[in-house]
Amino acid sequence: MSTIWIRRTAQKSTVYQVADRLHQGRAVRVTSDEIAATVSAWLAELEAESPMVDELAVAVRTGNWTAARALEDLLSVDVTVAA
Repeated sequence: MSTIWIRRTAQKSTVYQVADRLHQGRAVRVTSDEIAATVSAWLAELEAESPMVDELAVAVRTGNWTAARALEDLLSVDVTVAA
């Protein structure tokens, strides 16, 4: 009887830096799953909300940077892949 070894590797999540254009110096490093919550919290401080934060998170998660850049402009944030 032979033994079969299966090597499992942890899936590494991409980390993004999200910067608030309205508050200089405010930036966080998050996964794509945390982008919407982060931007929503910043908007809530301004007593605002937008369904575009979910669209931004999906655009980043799927690599649709054209849509992400347009949404960033509307939401006053910058999203980049963290080094």
